[in-house]
Amino acid sequence: MAGRRRAWSIGAVGLGLLLPLAGCGGTPADSARTEVQHLLDRRSAALLGHDETAYGATGTRTEYTRLRALPLASWAYRVTAVHRTSAGATADADLSYRVAGYDKAPVDARRILTLGRTADGEWYVTADRPARDAGQQLWDQGPVTAVKGAHSLVLGTGRTAAQLRGYATLADRAVPAVSRAWGTDWTRHVVVLVPRSLQGMAGLLGSPAANYRGIAAVTTGEAGGSGKAPADRVVVNPEAYAILGDLGKQVVLTHETTHVATRAHTTAATPLWLSEGYADWIGYLGTGRTPTEVAPELTRAVHDGHPPTELPTDKDFGFTSDPAELAQAYEGGWLACRMIADQWGAARLDAFYRAVGGHQQRAGAIEAALKTVLGTTPQAFTERWREYVRAQLIRTE
Repeated sequence: MAGRRRAWSIGAVGLGLLLPLAGCGGTPADSARTEVQHLLDRRSAALLGHDETAYGATGTRTEYTRLRALPLASWAYRVTAVHRTSAGATADADLSYRVAGYDKAPVDARRILTLGRTADGEWYVTADRPARDAGQQLWDQGPVTAVKGAHSLVLGTGRTAAQLRGYATLADRAVPAVSRAWGTDWTRHVVVLVPRSLQGMAGLLGSPAANYRGIAAVTTGEAGGSGKAPADRVVVNPEAYAILGDLGKQVVLTHETTHVATRAHTTAATPLWLSEGYADWIGYLGTGRTPTEVAPELTRAVHDGHPPTELPTDKDFGFTSDPAELAQAYEGGWLACRMIADQWGAARLDAFYRAVGGHQQRAGAIEAALKTVLGTTPQAFTERWREYVRAQLIRTE
């Protein structure tokens, strides 16, 4: 199941020294910051120019080796602070980069660089790592391998190109499948990150691994987004993904690709039952799976006499929720979207999703879209959904 088992202080300067230097055009801290900025500008130019020798002249070559396969359109640091240490200094910097052919605007990452200084006072980089509380980038986990598909770019660490091609094949099927259902007003390509392990997935997302155990994949920035994000990434949990069958793997990547496609129309007004349910609706289109096969946990609840009474809340989709309850939340959202498509038509489902996302806040968004697009009310819609769930999941023994 997709998305379920499916983110200073500068060294002390004496006042008597600070005032004269300020009168001469800047403090020592300003000077160091300028020098470090120039160093990182040279480092970035060498990386983009594929000049390993020039890159090595700015410090450690570790990142160059790890980034060699990543197709970069841009790469730049903006130094925000420099902190002196006994061994040299550290620099806080905002990194912006674009993957060529995939990112419409730079992706931002906060970094901390450790700096040394030569005997003649030249700065050089000894380490480049994520800032505190910032997620890792894929190259932080090792050399990046890249595989380009017809509609996808798969980036992995600890994986061979042959292994990554399997992900690219499924992603290449997902993109046109999503376009057929949602339309073509999106980039129509997807970037998939495949770390070495669950721990690697958690590192990329900047959250504890326990939050994602058993979750096959997630898409960054999918919930409550502004619609202006330049680049969503589908991040795979290779451990959970590996135990899925062929159909399950395809559903996962189609689900996550749907989040990429709908990003511009998914705002703070969009409840998770709609965004996740819609992604599952597209994910299962054409698979031939019945409601009882897609929604086993809700089927069990209905047969045990505990059918749902309300649409799932955002809290129900928390990755730390009870596994059965989390599954029921996804299944309930899927059935709600399936019901709209069945009873109002797929075009109305599409229009409903866009209408909800057209609001910038949650209050009143669903009510307004239900009225204008489906001609109903929240109360009537919920009752209709309850009846639909019961009708679809009652099995004939």
